[in-house]
Amino acid sequence: MTFSVSNTKVKIALTVALAALMLLAPAFLSEFRLSLLGKFLAYAVLAMGLDMIWGFTGILSLGHGVYFGLGAYGMAMHLKLAASPEGLPDFMSWSGVEKLPWFWAPFQSAGAAIVLSLLVPTVVAFILGYLTFRNRIRGTFFSILSQALVIITVTLFVGQQGYTGGTNGLTNFDTFLGLKLADPSVKLALYYATAAAVLLTLLLCLGLASSRLGKILTAVRDAENRVRFIGYDPVVYKVFIYCVSAALAGLAGMLFVLQEGIVSPAQMGIVPSIEMVLWVAIGGRATIVGAILGTILTNAAKTTFSEAYPDWWPFIMGAMFVVATLFLPKGIVGTCKDWVQTWGRGSGKTVSVLNPAAPLAYTELKKPH
Repeated sequence: MTFSVSNTKVKIALTVALAALMLLAPAFLSEFRLSLLGKFLAYAVLAMGLDMIWGFTGILSLGHGVYFGLGAYGMAMHLKLAASPEGLPDFMSWSGVEKLPWFWAPFQSAGAAIVLSLLVPTVVAFILGYLTFRNRIRGTFFSILSQALVIITVTLFVGQQGYTGGTNGLTNFDTFLGLKLADPSVKLALYYATAAAVLLTLLLCLGLASSRLGKILTAVRDAENRVRFIGYDPVVYKVFIYCVSAALAGLAGMLFVLQEGIVSPAQMGIVPSIEMVLWVAIGGRATIVGAILGTILTNAAKTTFSEAYPDWWPFIMGAMFVVATLFLPKGIVGTCKDWVQTWGRGSGKTVSVLNPAAPLAYTELKKPH
């Protein structure tokens, strides 16, 4: 018997199962726990995009907190303006700003805020990606540059108190499109909107991974020079998938701030950016579903330990990461795949669980026309 995760029916089954779990969650969780799950699902959107660039393309970004933060700030700026009856946010008045800055003006429109929250992270990612990938900067050097982007962005946002709210960030907003964010029905609607975003992102990433583009990305990760020699330009594909990942991070930031009600520079710092990579590593690189699983399990564990052991939870989390790294180097989903294959060999059955990140047979790629 042969099992293949690449089979369309299996993908549909996994998607339906995930949709059913998210649909039924409100029936079993309290309002507080459901709000937490909604934020975890927003993180999962980012994690899937990060898995596409790290797991499939081999680009380790330690600066994705910036793209998450830019998306969150974009939505928060609109919410803050909606909560400012005089048209000028309170923190600007306290800082001596008398007129709304020009770059705040477009965020008075909800539609423009949504577009810009996706566009700004994408543009920043394009600039950074094009300049670095064109010059063949990769590996550790790119990771360091991505962390430099975090430091620059956080410093900028903290230093511009009158325009960004400084270390306090943006908060004290309670309506979106005229709806009260604290209303239970609105919270439920936001949860389902986030769940829908997770499913759509999952389908998008699965589609990209199983397409010809996905094969090229995997080839770029495994042997970039060979891809270049057969006629493809790796820069184009790396910049494209990096921009897609940044846009997904911006979307995650928007969904997060609608449910959390606050955004600050601390949420786009180095530590959160590294945690995002850990979500993918624990769930399983190049599995996509593993990114969702790792995100939810890691954040749920963090919440549980911080509540039960407020003094010890950082040590418990650190130990959990060490154990996962030593004993689950392929992540939860990757390890389960290995177990299934081992069981198949022991039982005499033929078991094939596709790992899209497996080394690519370059003969499958023909020179582009």
